[in-house]
Amino acid sequence: MFSFGPFTLDDETRQLLRGTDPIHLSPKAFELLKALVEVRPRALSKAELHEQLWPDTFVTDANLGILIAEIRSAVNDDARAPRYVRTLHGFGYAFSGTAVQLTRAGVRSAPGGVTYWLIWRERKFALAEGPNLAGRSPEATVWLDVPGVSREHARLTIARGAATLEDLGSRNGTFRGGERITAPVALRDGDQIQLGPVLMTFRVWLPGAGTATEDLNEGMSPPS
Repeated sequence: MFSFGPFTLDDETRQLLRGTDPIHLSPKAFELLKALVEVRPRALSKAELHEQLWPDTFVTDANLGILIAEIRSAVNDDARAPRYVRTLHGFGYAFSGTAVQLTRAGVRSAPGGVTYWLIWRERKFALAEGPNLAGRSPEATVWLDVPGVSREHARLTIARGAATLEDLGSRNGTFRGGERITAPVALRDGDQIQLGPVLMTFRVWLPGAGTATEDLNEGMSPPS
C-alpha cells in the first residue's frame, strides 16, 4: 500500500482512493500505476511494461499511452507539468511524485492503534500521524472543494497522542466550537470544527471502545 498526495494505492483491495473515496481505474491502469510506484524513481521502459502487463501477447505502444492517460485523468495530473507520471520520450515512463509505503496495521493510525477522523456529511476523512492539510488543494488530506474554503485552509496535526488544529491564513477563518482560532489549539473527541462554511466533527476512536464504524456513524449527521 502506498500513499502519495491525497491518494492511497491499496494493492490488497486493488483500489485507488482519494481520502476514503474510491477512484475508478481499469485493472490494467491499476497494474501500470502500481508498477511505476513500486520502482520509483526508476523509469520503466516500454518493453518492461509490455512484459508486465501483457506477457506473451503483442500489443502496440498506443495501449500504454491510453493507460497513462487514464491514470493522469484519475489523479488530475498534467502531461505538460507532471506531478506524478513522467513521460521519457522514446523510452518509457516513471513515477515522479513522492510516495510513502504504508503497512496495513499502521495505516492512518497513531501509536497504540488510536485513529483520528473528521466527519462531514456522508464523508469520513482519516487523519494520519503527522500534519494533515485541509483545504481545496488536490494535495490535501481533507480535500474540500467548496466555495469559501481556501486552497490551504488549515492544518490538523496528530503527534504523540494529541491532536491540534491550526489556521493557515485562510480568508474565511477556522473555528473550534464556534470560536475563530488565531493560534494552534488542541482538539478533543467530539469537537466541532468549521473551515469557512464547512462544519465538521472531530472524532477519536480507541481500540476496544466499540467498532470504528459504530462510533464514527454517531457523527455522520451534521449538527443542527
